[in-house]
Amino acid sequence: MSYAIITDSSANLPETMIDEFDLHILSLVFRIKDQEYYGYVKGETTDLAQFYKRMREKENITTSLINVEFCESYMRKLLDAGEDILYIGFSSGLSGTYQAVAMVADQLREEYPQRKILTVDTLAAALGEGLLVYYACTLKREGKTMEEVYQWLLDNRLHLCHWFTVDDLFFLLRGGRVSAASAIVGSMLSIKPVMHVDDEGRLIVMEKVRGRRKSLDGLVKHMEETVTNPEEQVVFISHGDCLKDAEYVANQVKEKLHVKDVLIHILDPVIGAHSGPGTVALFFLGTKR
Repeated sequence: MSYAIITDSSANLPETMIDEFDLHILSLVFRIKDQEYYGYVKGETTDLAQFYKRMREKENITTSLINVEFCESYMRKLLDAGEDILYIGFSSGLSGTYQAVAMVADQLREEYPQRKILTVDTLAAALGEGLLVYYACTLKREGKTMEEVYQWLLDNRLHLCHWFTVDDLFFLLRGGRVSAASAIVGSMLSIKPVMHVDDEGRLIVMEKVRGRRKSLDGLVKHMEETVTNPEEQVVFISHGDCLKDAEYVANQVKEKLHVKDVLIHILDPVIGAHSGPGTVALFFLGTKR
């Protein structure tokens, strides 16, 4: 039975991979002043250098969920074309996006009893979510059924490790992730948080180190502690307009862990609006999150 894989723009996958796997993308929304933008539009490119420049100038950028009406219309077209649907969504611990799509899926199941619609809360974000989507697409290409891919995702989502750091605590402060006192003191002393996404899909500060290089090394250290079969893994790295730092982390995991391959990609605007410029995030499969 033919099935389509849908994810959302927060999965942060590059256009080449979206095309390669014939992925379907539901876009989240961001706003700068009174202007609304979509995080992903097929065939269009957002000027991310300009976006992060505006973030560094501390312009107020807000975000919102997918458009529910668009989601329903998009899924309905696939169902009318005879496709079953596997939706792989943004962590419910960080956004209401998954719940919104799941609500649409419940409605459409009643209207299309002959079709199957499965939804997976990845409990993941950015290229962490994207890495799970990548594995799902790879399994589909190998001939796995939708049910087999769905079960693989449920079995492995809590092995998808997210480790990341930020360069400017202002954006975590604005999002309520750190206190004002922590942001002020941390900025004065060049304290950098090393964070991860936990089993509930929430952002957690795990440790604080002094200096940018130590925070980047901290990502690699945590990977060394939990990674499984690195020589067989494709590792994903996101960055908030700081390519050289992302490349430094990539070189470290290649030299120390001999990973199969590394994909580096700039953070999409919706996730980047919350983490800020200077974010570096490392994603891989491990024994635990």
